[in-house]
Amino acid sequence: MTSVQAEIGVFGGSGFYQFLEDAETVQVETPYGMTSCDITIGTVAGRRVAFLPRHGYNHSIPPHLINYRANVWAFKKLGVTRVISPCAAGSLQKYVRPGSFVICDQYVDRTNSRKDTFYDGPIATHVSAADPYCPEMRQYAIDAARACGIEHHPEGTVVVIQGPRFSTRAESNWFRTQGWEVINMTQYPEAHLVKELEMCVVNVSLITDYDTGIPGVEPVSHEEVLKVFADNNEKLKNLLFKLIEILPPHRENCVCGQVLSHSRV
Repeated sequence: MTSVQAEIGVFGGSGFYQFLEDAETVQVETPYGMTSCDITIGTVAGRRVAFLPRHGYNHSIPPHLINYRANVWAFKKLGVTRVISPCAAGSLQKYVRPGSFVICDQYVDRTNSRKDTFYDGPIATHVSAADPYCPEMRQYAIDAARACGIEHHPEGTVVVIQGPRFSTRAESNWFRTQGWEVINMTQYPEAHLVKELEMCVVNVSLITDYDTGIPGVEPVSHEEVLKVFADNNEKLKNLLFKLIEILPPHRENCVCGQVLSHSRV
């Protein structure tokens, strides 16, 4: 067990760790194998924050091969109680514009064969996913976006696809007609695993492009997606840092820390 501890964990893209003060890198052993890479721990606004790029430092791990259980377990082992889970995502609705942010309140799982629970027995454990993201953290994320003057949507549903391929036009159109706003490849099982270990989790989706099913919108190139992400990465950093700054030191009005007390038979 490493002696280094953190109270807030951040999953995200490469580069965030460069902004941490007093940073040090640790390797955390887990019962589920190796994490995506070593974890960087540093200080943001006086808070100890653990940062782990879910795809690895060089973005070498595709979404369907990420060891989500190891990554989440490592945060728990470090003492993390709150997890911020930002991601790049596509828009399924015209009013959700590239460059804006969505603070999702629901997800729809369209993945397959991913290891998505810590509880394979012998105790039957059924953690509710009715409200998958912590409502308390979501409100603070909304407040942070407002404080930073960032265009955002305070709620939305992210449909999580298996990847690494993108959707067909028919699939994308199906998702759009269901009324879902965001499409991504990593929110499940990451968010649910965080909840299973009684940590709070919030998602901030950075919209990089319109998905292929939007009528009248042609698919964009990978280069265009990367450009939108790069152009808005500073806004994402500012939002995350503001969120970390305004989070109270202790959880107050959520039940994320007691989910197992009503999840076991």
